[in-house]
Amino acid sequence: MLSKDDSPDADRPLADRLRPERIDDFVGQRHLLDEGKPLASLVDKGRIHSMILWGPPGSGKTTLARLLANHSGMRLLSLSAVLAGVKDVREAVEVARANRNLGEGTVLFVDEVHRFNKVQQDAFLPHVEKGTVTFIGATTENPSFEVNAALLSRARVYVLRALDEEALSKVVERGARVLGLSIDDEARAALIGLADGDARRLLNLLDVVVQLTDGTITQQQVVEAAGTRWRRFDKEGDVFYEQISALHKAVRGSSTDAALYWFCRMLDGGCDPRYIARRLVRMASEDVGNADPRALQMTLAAWDAFDRLGSPEGELALAQAVLYLASVPKSNAVYVAYGAAMEHVRSTPSYEVPMHLRNAPTRLMKEMGYGEDYRYAHDEADAYAAGENYFPLGMGGDEPEYYRPAQRGLEAKIKARLARLRVADAGRVRGK
Repeated sequence: MLSKDDSPDADRPLADRLRPERIDDFVGQRHLLDEGKPLASLVDKGRIHSMILWGPPGSGKTTLARLLANHSGMRLLSLSAVLAGVKDVREAVEVARANRNLGEGTVLFVDEVHRFNKVQQDAFLPHVEKGTVTFIGATTENPSFEVNAALLSRARVYVLRALDEEALSKVVERGARVLGLSIDDEARAALIGLADGDARRLLNLLDVVVQLTDGTITQQQVVEAAGTRWRRFDKEGDVFYEQISALHKAVRGSSTDAALYWFCRMLDGGCDPRYIARRLVRMASEDVGNADPRALQMTLAAWDAFDRLGSPEGELALAQAVLYLASVPKSNAVYVAYGAAMEHVRSTPSYEVPMHLRNAPTRLMKEMGYGEDYRYAHDEADAYAAGENYFPLGMGGDEPEYYRPAQRGLEAKIKARLARLRVADAGRVRGK
């Protein structure tokens, strides 16, 4: 069916047609725009400064940049980092200089600024420094990693949030009103759920739904228009790393249900299950360690099961591993010991291997003293050569103690055994 909207711009995307012209009509980001909040004061004073707007897709970065430029009374030049290069930046700066000669300021808005490389980002610096342009960059990626430190120091970062249900509901009502359609409560809820915090996604979906309705939008029409549901999940961006961090911390915190939730969120968002499998193996050593060595076996077995079964059958094995890791006793003693030992090795000389620890496969090496006075542990009580030294002789002093087992799981028994062995060491001088 055709849309009820017969206006001349009816063919324009709904998201573009609904772009607000006044800051009062802007939906969401109240933590920045409510009275007394950071951007509200700029609007009230008709002023603007260089900034970076960081937020998820559909949170209003481009619209907000345009409105801020408008309220400041400055000219707006827009570039997309996907298409533009240094030449385009230079041309924009020339326009800004001409504006300045006429007594007008210029806001240079760069969408997806994180896609500019270092050289391209550096091209802004002198012009921002001189005030030729007021820079506004929009990015979905963490500016700490994607924006040059020099540019970052000249621009304040404002964090935009995914739109909540209240804000998205306002977007739905405005869209339905422009289209001249009504929408029932179930359809509204379905649109908001499918939008996943993204206003642009919601309006694009509504644009499609219009073709399926003759007056009232229903839930069934929304579902038919949506097709496959996709979550916000950037396989190389912040959301990716935030979610794997949440999964890791839930496992470490022994929260089985939260760990399973984040595991499912990542799968639902399109994460490669093999990536999760690899991270689970890491968790098994870092956060469970010798408190339950079966955790490492479990994660490797789950990885192997997924490779054999594929998706979706193999994902159940990974879920089993997630729940096991979250359920068992935890110890980071292996992780800490490894880090301490590696730091010690890197900060000390390359000591020679003591003669008694060297192998002597030839007569010459035996004559040189290789392996001399080595004590074969299996020939001694409890298969332990009490007091023997296994460190380089040049280290001197007390032997370092990297590994300190936790009093949890199997590691509690390991700790008790090592304590008994140290008592035996105390009764005999090391290396004698």
